[in-house]
Amino acid sequence: WAEVFRRLPRVDAVFVPGGDPGHTQPKYLLALLEKQAANLRKYHPKAAMWVSPQGFNGAWMDEFVDILQRQQPAWLAGVVHGPQVPVSIQRLRELIPKKYPIRNYPDITHSHHCQFPVPDWDLAHAITIAREGINPRPTGEAVIFHYSQPPTIGFITYSEGCNDDVNKAVWSGLGWDPEADVTGILRDFGRYFINARWDDAFAQGLLALERNWRGPLLSNGNVTTTLAQFRALERAATPQDTANWRFQQALYRAYYDAYVRERLIHETNLENLALDQLRIAPQTGSLAAMAAAERILDRGLPGRVAPDLRARVYELAEALFQSICMQLSVDRYKAIAVGRGASLDTVEMPLNNRAWLSAQFTDIKGRQSELDRLARLDAIVNWTNPGPGGFYDDLGDVSRQPHLVRGPGFERDPQFWQSSLSNFDIVPGGRTSWWDFAESLHEQPLEMRYSGLDPAASYKLRVVYPADAAVREVRLVAGDNIEIHPFMRKPLPVAPIEFDIPRQATRDGQLRLRWSRRPGLGGNGRGAQVAEVWLIKR
Repeated sequence: WAEVFRRLPRVDAVFVPGGDPGHTQPKYLLALLEKQAANLRKYHPKAAMWVSPQGFNGAWMDEFVDILQRQQPAWLAGVVHGPQVPVSIQRLRELIPKKYPIRNYPDITHSHHCQFPVPDWDLAHAITIAREGINPRPTGEAVIFHYSQPPTIGFITYSEGCNDDVNKAVWSGLGWDPEADVTGILRDFGRYFINARWDDAFAQGLLALERNWRGPLLSNGNVTTTLAQFRALERAATPQDTANWRFQQALYRAYYDAYVRERLIHETNLENLALDQLRIAPQTGSLAAMAAAERILDRGLPGRVAPDLRARVYELAEALFQSICMQLSVDRYKAIAVGRGASLDTVEMPLNNRAWLSAQFTDIKGRQSELDRLARLDAIVNWTNPGPGGFYDDLGDVSRQPHLVRGPGFERDPQFWQSSLSNFDIVPGGRTSWWDFAESLHEQPLEMRYSGLDPAASYKLRVVYPADAAVREVRLVAGDNIEIHPFMRKPLPVAPIEFDIPRQATRDGQLRLRWSRRPGLGGNGRGAQVAEVWLIKR
């Protein structure tokens, strides 16, 4: 370290994260940094040493706070709050001595599995554009800024590259003037970086791209309007405009979102038509019904829908590689990995249950009994049917989670400390309802509440736990302290499991369910995760 410091002509500060990456117990980490701070000041006498408690578990966080409170090391300039810090930035300010300022290190680059995930994101977006896609979130970043900045002396945003370029501009504008109007910042952005003629038009386009990501994509007609707006700009563009990488990025997202939505509409319709064939299997026969369903589902193979939109997505990916070497594909442009910004490699991801249905059909065809085959097809058709007096929640789908306790929500709780959030993890060959799920963070339980139940009835619970963070155990409690199951690992491969609900948990016509992980784990903070829940009346 001393040799590096000696060679650098100027250093103002050094920030060492306690985790993400790194995994060193605080007493050893701080002892090391005390020595490195002395090294630093040999060559840069005014330089400051900062540290963050990222990734610390409960015991390490307690130790870190205790050292700062009792020893108050003079060599430490301040503390950084970033992703994977196990307490909120407001709580960190309460815990550490006032002599240590806090610098903010907010994640502006990721869209899920991150510090500030996109609220109510649709599965189709999550599995195509993925967590490091081009992600202008101007109003969302303003919410995050005003939530997280007050306890701090400033910020350095956490970025993976140019995919979050608009978000950088928003943070810089608000950092200069916290009361600045976000649309005004975007107009300045468009005027300076794109074309002075388009300051408002481009600003409104960026806001529209953010709206593309709000709520269920299937019903989001805004996506079509957004593309029309950008196509109008594209037609009016000069050669210099079309070579501008920031303009190319916005066009890429507008075409990408529209193409994914067209595919989603098409593939959802095909799945519904295929299920219709399975419904009439008692009349047509199981084998004929499956064959008809497969022919329908095959119409959703890549390249069958909106070829003009698809072609333009690929053209713009090439344009971005030519202009700034943006690596939107592993094979074509040598991106580091699928899921790390390589959104061109995932633009054709299946958006319906074709793969799962194909695997089910293969298994069903191997059964000798027609009655057995028909029973299996009936179970597929009625997958979400909890039966009379029952309830079904798809906890990853914001339109199908009526019993989920969501908490304050993004506007008041953008880091989801007290709110449930949506998260995603692809299960190859699994149902799409297993790929998205509700989640809580750290020690916050994930909660569901039912009312209007039959006090005289008995109920059982069927639940699907997703594959993500499978090694983390989960516990389920009903009411105040009725254990439905103790801490357990999630079943792999993913499959529904069932539990009886004790009568005392529902005798007043209400039911409260709470899932939790083991306390004090630290790390990335992912807590209880649940994909599907059936409450079935016996």
